[in-house]
Amino acid sequence: MSSSEFSLREIGSSSRRTSLQFIAEFFKNSKPTGRDSLPIDFEFPKGTLFLFVHTMKQRQSVRGGRMREILRFKDVSLTYQAENGEVEALDGVNFVVHKGELVSVIGPSGCGKSTMLSLIAGLEKPTSGKIFVEGEEVAGVGTKTGYMLQKDNLLDWRTIRGNVLLGLEIRRKLENTAYVDSLLQAYGLWEFKDKRPSQLSGGMRQRAALIRTLASKPELLLLDEAFSALDYQTRLVVADDVCKILRREQKTAVIVTHDISEGISMADRLIVLSKRPGCVKRDIKLTFEKAERRDDPAFREYFNMIWKELDVNV
Repeated sequence: MSSSEFSLREIGSSSRRTSLQFIAEFFKNSKPTGRDSLPIDFEFPKGTLFLFVHTMKQRQSVRGGRMREILRFKDVSLTYQAENGEVEALDGVNFVVHKGELVSVIGPSGCGKSTMLSLIAGLEKPTSGKIFVEGEEVAGVGTKTGYMLQKDNLLDWRTIRGNVLLGLEIRRKLENTAYVDSLLQAYGLWEFKDKRPSQLSGGMRQRAALIRTLASKPELLLLDEAFSALDYQTRLVVADDVCKILRREQKTAVIVTHDISEGISMADRLIVLSKRPGCVKRDIKLTFEKAERRDDPAFREYFNMIWKELDVNV
């Protein structure tokens, strides 16, 4: 059974469960031909049409080859040397991320979430297993990934525009300058382009940091607790803002977070890691009926499910 079928069968309030199970059973029993057909007298149970169309589009997209594989972890393990001996950080991690997906990674502290991003970026090498970005094995730092860290790390002696162009200057890719200017205009920072970072709010600084990451047009974005330095209210607004930008720019992203709500609100899928050594404990496809996810009854159900999966000892 696929992850989408699993999520449809397992997620949903009692009022939605019949419809969700119906869709799951339809996919389970249908044959993977080039085009699914329905009997002429077929009727949808009440409330299933949106979910049916949404999931059928996903399924047909996979069949048509349009969901290109961007990232693959294949049996990845990592052991490093510490003062008191070897530490096994990751153990046999396997998952795939496709073009346009936003995937949140969540797990207990010390389970290897940020380590995974370092491996994807080529900053570290796995002890065993392989990581592929766009079909090529990661062998070091490359140009296909963009890394957005916990702090914005904007340089106060440079203007906002100067900060977002910094990576292009280092890589000598100034042909992307027009693209950067279009991002500044599209996302409300153009009128502040000549300001210093200290003159901007925390949310605006994070937007600038994201544009700096997008400037080189990376195929895959890595966000490591990118909103953790913000206060709660600002964090909600900025996370929603960044999510909209990523979707509008049709980017693929892996988002590491400790915040379950943040992970659910931003992602198409949520990967739950076990306690150290980290491995994939659960890979959950997120399906919502409402555009505002936090208002959807499924939001709380996902939250409770993920909380139970986390190995958290208080």
